[in-house]
Amino acid sequence: MTPSHDADAVHASACDNCRTPLQGGFCHVCGQNAHNPLRSFGHAVEEVFESFWHLDGRIFRTLRTLLSPGKLANAYLAGHRAPYVAPLRLFVIVSVLTFFVARLTLHIGEVRLPEPPPTADGQTNLVAKPDESGISFARQTTVEAVIKERDRTLEGLVAARTTLPPGLGFVRERMDQNIFATQRLARERIIQLQPDHPALAQPDPYPEGKPLPEVPQGSLISIGDKPFDAQSNPVKIGWLPDFANGWINRKLARAEQNMPRVAEDPEYFFTRLIGSVPSALFVLVPVFALLLKLAYIGTRRVYLEHLVVALYSHAYLCLCILALCLTQALGSVIATDSFWWKIPYWTVLTAILVWMPIYLLKMQQRVYRQHKIVTLIKFSVLGALYFMMLLTALIFLTLTTWVNA
Repeated sequence: MTPSHDADAVHASACDNCRTPLQGGFCHVCGQNAHNPLRSFGHAVEEVFESFWHLDGRIFRTLRTLLSPGKLANAYLAGHRAPYVAPLRLFVIVSVLTFFVARLTLHIGEVRLPEPPPTADGQTNLVAKPDESGISFARQTTVEAVIKERDRTLEGLVAARTTLPPGLGFVRERMDQNIFATQRLARERIIQLQPDHPALAQPDPYPEGKPLPEVPQGSLISIGDKPFDAQSNPVKIGWLPDFANGWINRKLARAEQNMPRVAEDPEYFFTRLIGSVPSALFVLVPVFALLLKLAYIGTRRVYLEHLVVALYSHAYLCLCILALCLTQALGSVIATDSFWWKIPYWTVLTAILVWMPIYLLKMQQRVYRQHKIVTLIKFSVLGALYFMMLLTALIFLTLTTWVNA
């Protein structure tokens, strides 16, 4: 026998890693797969995905079992771990897939409106048609009513203009255009009602083409009846040290600076917000497991057992969110006003939303096996606490995403 044949015989009967004689598809000493990924393209592909996806049927078996409330958690807690994907790995796979799809389907079906045509001077006309912008005097039947409506509208626009923070300069420009449009539309209506009315000889309060009076810029936050300013009028919390107050003021100032960017590109903001949700869930899952531990302290289950229940619960919730995103995307793509299409569309959405709490209640009942009334009470309390934590996390995520946009 040649040396090459001897080497092939060794590789066929012994582990490539530790040379332990093989008795199956895996080495019983080091655990390495007996298949050589360099000799088969299929095994090479499986090797790439194995640590994340496990393309050996377990992921599909796990997801199928997960659809039955409590069945997967009970099987795993009973020691049947080999046929299923581990809870943490399953949660990572499903959550990453869910929020990746959510980011892709966020704006499917949206139709971008065309940009307004430029004016004679080449500038973009920011003023919509009268009926679209809310500036309309067509229902006024007397000149006096038109003038009264004009003055009331101008007063509101000018007052709102003075409260805008520095970051909303683009909104101030739109308000300026609306002020000029209000005067122009009022004058056109007066001409229609009474072409020789003396009011037409009077100049407009704010002549178009001339800059409006400068006003002090406001802020979203007022400190002592004055607009917030990180330097001249900062937020100061007495019981916090100076460095903490400085950090808060820098973040508030950054939030105001980011307002134009968020307003001009909301998709970027929402994409970053959705991308941050999985990180929040990783924090909420162990906290929810702690709540389960406190609620079922009499069952003498260890914390890690409650963590398994929490991971499988959140994995299922992620699947529901994935189903909602796909249904919404399908509904956006099939743009139709057909009543018969809306019935199955809204039925599916409603069924998913209604089934989510029912699934969690059934899962809690089948895992902990307590009386239905006791389970319902505990489920309600845990649900209320978790909802408050989730709401707090979402608010925190929104603020941090806004500040760091």
